[in-house]
Amino acid sequence: MTELTPEIILAAYRAGVFPMSDHRDDPEVFWVEPRFRGVIPLQGFHISRSLARRLRRDEFTITLNTAFDAVMDGCAARDRTWINAPIRDVFNSLHAMGHSHSLEVWAQDGRLAGGIYGLAIGGAFFGESMFSRQTDASKVALAWMVTHLRGCGFQLFDTQFLTDHLASLGAKEIPRKRYLGRLAIALTVDASISGQPLPDSGQMVVQRNTQTS
Repeated sequence: MTELTPEIILAAYRAGVFPMSDHRDDPEVFWVEPRFRGVIPLQGFHISRSLARRLRRDEFTITLNTAFDAVMDGCAARDRTWINAPIRDVFNSLHAMGHSHSLEVWAQDGRLAGGIYGLAIGGAFFGESMFSRQTDASKVALAWMVTHLRGCGFQLFDTQFLTDHLASLGAKEIPRKRYLGRLAIALTVDASISGQPLPDSGQMVVQRNTQTS
């Protein structure tokens, strides 16, 4: 088995390839390069009326990179997951190096209600997984992340695959060749996920997406 290292992961993602495993207890990984790739247009994120109401209520506290390991735990806590020990270990290393990031959604009682994590290279953000323990918490996480990435100058939000859930939020599927072209451009962009503060409120998230949709 080839050991997963941060250097291997960074090179693979730059080439449009990413690792998965069959299940959490599988020590092996396999490499994936989909014929069609899921992406979220950073200028076209769809906020429904119900999600806009949720965001405006500011029921959650949003943080960045304060509980990376806990977000990975939340994403892996499902019956079937592709997040095995080698993937967890290498992404924790990448987080320590400043390459992988998490956005946390905290409930009013201080519990972690949801979140999203992924990898940033240049102006490309590769969303790995998200989870929710409270209604709409993952949608809230995604809305904040999209808004924040756009504010920081990112050009590409890769979701790997397109799901019905992501499609309802404006995600699209594009062919591999087109994806690789967009990736090549995004990798030349000098963007940083800490380049701007997080939006001040859910109302600001709604406004910024309404203005660009």
